[in-house]
Amino acid sequence: MDGLRWLLLLFGVLAVAGVYFYSRIEREKSEHSGAAIDEAETSPGSPRLSPSIGDDVISPPDEIPPEAQKIVTLRIVASGNDAFSGEELVLNLRGIGMRHGKFGIFHAYDGVDENKIIFSAASLIEPGSFDLENIKEQKIPGISLFMVLPSVIEGTDAFDLMMQAARTVSLSLKAELLDESGSTLSVQRERYIREEIIQFEHGIDVV
Repeated sequence: MDGLRWLLLLFGVLAVAGVYFYSRIEREKSEHSGAAIDEAETSPGSPRLSPSIGDDVISPPDEIPPEAQKIVTLRIVASGNDAFSGEELVLNLRGIGMRHGKFGIFHAYDGVDENKIIFSAASLIEPGSFDLENIKEQKIPGISLFMVLPSVIEGTDAFDLMMQAARTVSLSLKAELLDESGSTLSVQRERYIREEIIQFEHGIDVV
């Protein structure tokens, strides 16, 4: 594996990990904020918060411990030590139905509910977010597509949707489609990932 691929792999791991842990911190903050609001609303003599403030607080889903989760990652990188035009990359992500949202990255949602994320796309440039205001001037070497299990839909269905999106974007941009280790994604590797997902959802240790 050449130096560039190792560098892209490192950036991809950092980007996904950063988004994942940042989301956990934000959920914890939401939990504390929600508890404070509940206490304020139920305390005798406390003024009731206005509807506009209450509506801004979204109740987080039941917390799932990290050891009960699995992150599945794919990478799309520019061919020939090149980089994507930021604008072209964003147009492709929007073209497959992904929308810019939480943490400044793109998400594919299950319907219109932005709390139901099927998979996401982060830039391989730290911190992983997309600066849409300056996207026309940006050159981006690649992106990570990732999903977190358990998913809002069946895990294999989520993976198939992410694979379809990855193939569409990589073909459109004439890019390389890689697995989480930075190796070219083979048919065998794709099948193994699907098997890992099935075994994870059934609570079976992968051999």
